[in-house]
Amino acid sequence: MHLPALLSYLGGLRENNNKAWFVMNKPAYDILRPEFIALVAEVIAKLSKKDPHVAEVNPKKALFRIHRDIRFSNDKTPYKTHFSASIADGPVKHWGPMYYLSINAEGILHAGAGCWMPPRDVLASLRAHVIENEAGLRRVVRSKRFKEAFGSLSQEDRLARLPKGFDANDPVVERVGDLLRLKSFVASSDIDLVATGHAKDSTGLATLIADRLAAATPLNDWIRSASVSS
Repeated sequence: MHLPALLSYLGGLRENNNKAWFVMNKPAYDILRPEFIALVAEVIAKLSKKDPHVAEVNPKKALFRIHRDIRFSNDKTPYKTHFSASIADGPVKHWGPMYYLSINAEGILHAGAGCWMPPRDVLASLRAHVIENEAGLRRVVRSKRFKEAFGSLSQEDRLARLPKGFDANDPVVERVGDLLRLKSFVASSDIDLVATGHAKDSTGLATLIADRLAAATPLNDWIRSASVSS
């Protein structure tokens, strides 16, 4: 992946987020997209050594479209200003379990994993799994490698109260209440590729990404054990 060229392209797109600019610069996009696919393929190959479930993921299908869905958004800019992909062994990219990566115009690599905003039935399965195997999830999030890579589970959109159907007076529910209030079971972190030197020299970029994502493999294994995907 020629990362300097990608950052330059994304910077231009950020400043000129319109169809005319995109069409004029389509030749650059047509070079960068296959390069990003190749990067994702390399990440999958390396990551699959830690998580064999993703070995057969098609890197082309892992990519997200650069076109934004503006139907229900107040922001009508037509294009995303980052390249992104989701490495998911299940049928849905967003929840799953999955691994996510994106690179934006500032050279920030966003890496994450887990199960993001799943539908009601999947979330119910995960919450039931919390009751059944809280200890397994606690071991994951308290492990040294996970904490160094991600800190903790994301608290985004966390409920203020227990979800319906759980008795706050139940000692087990009380103990795991912080986990039951989660609406996603994900972890993420950012890496400044400019600060690490990868923005000038992309050597080792796939290894950097795969190593960061692999720190969340135990989280995805815990999610799989809840039988929420296949």
